[in-house]
Amino acid sequence: MKKFGLEKRLLFIMAMIFALVLTACDNAARLEGEGDDGGETEELAPEDITIGLSVSTLNNPFFGKLENGVVETAEGQGSTVQTVDAQDDTATQINDIDDLLQQDVDILLINPVDSDSIVPAVESANDADIPVITLDRSSSGGEVVTLIASDNVEGGEMAAEYIVDSVGEDANVVQIEGVPGASASNERGEGFNNIAEDQLNVFESQSGNFNRSEGLSVMENLLQSHSDIDAVFSQNDEMALGAMEALESAGLDDDVMVIGFDGNDDAIQSVEDGDLDGTVHNSLMIWAN
Repeated sequence: MKKFGLEKRLLFIMAMIFALVLTACDNAARLEGEGDDGGETEELAPEDITIGLSVSTLNNPFFGKLENGVVETAEGQGSTVQTVDAQDDTATQINDIDDLLQQDVDILLINPVDSDSIVPAVESANDADIPVITLDRSSSGGEVVTLIASDNVEGGEMAAEYIVDSVGEDANVVQIEGVPGASASNERGEGFNNIAEDQLNVFESQSGNFNRSEGLSVMENLLQSHSDIDAVFSQNDEMALGAMEALESAGLDDDVMVIGFDGNDDAIQSVEDGDLDGTVHNSLMIWAN
């Protein structure tokens, strides 16, 4: 098995998130007290902090793992986490965040369904002086303390380069894209196309909404349109595993290379079993057979 890039530990990332939570809450408390007449600003201790966590979908194992990391790290410090699951629906996410704001959370961690649609929710948090940190995907507007994510552009480039190295230049490829409008989709596609435009023959790109069953359906459709596909780049592992199912059903799993993105446990196990050809881990290395 070949590995490329540097390993970053999930616990380190979660510890960094929690350090930012403490800093953001402290800064918000200070700002809130600036207009007081000589009153002292109370700094929040970890056990006094309630974190609101809005996740795009917990059906995706990657985001389930992210939630577990946030909860374990925060509770280890004595803080409380309230998690809401948008189930990949932007209206649900905005309503969920409004509910969290009504519950007086001290900080919001948001993994947006859509980078544009999340802006009003971020601005509502800004108006309430509640700090916002975005996870894995950015917000197109509003004030955000920071975005914590892997370099999706570089990851997309790594996937394309691996296909070129493994299959050769001018290979016929298709791309299964994520949720339209999500920054991760845009950036992974941008990185892939940076290399693919000059070195690969990209037949077509279709959205599978980061969903395994949709990845299967998209792959079935692509196989009907293109009989000579050499490789598939899927913008996440769930869609890649769905694509593998479609290729296996068509008897083409040994003929078409499939590369996913995220480094989920299921994907890494599939690579180790000799099924999935590779996945770009979010710490920016490729696991490949």
